Amino acid sequence: MDRRDRIEAKLREELAAEHVEVVDESYLHRGHPGARSGGGHFRALIVSARFEGLGALEAQRLVYRVLSHEMTGEIHALAMKTLTPAQWREGAAG
Repeated sequence: MDRRDRIEAKLREELAAEHVEVVDESYLHRGHPGARSGGGHFRALIVSARFEGLGALEAQRLVYRVLSHEMTGEIHALAMKTLTPAQWREGAAG
């Protein structure tokens, strides 16, 4: 299992996520000084009922707490979109 798969699995499990999509964009940042330690650049879409009632910042903080260990090594940068299942369905329908 590669690190993208591990990150995706952890988000699914810890957030009881309905949908998780993690994209490794590390190749776009070759030579980036902050990534020399081996940490990658990722983009994630996470759909979870755990985001109900949370603002965008609180939802992102929750994701960072879940991935706190990975943020010290495997992940150098993480761009994310967090949605509730209702928001996901609205976006998927439109």
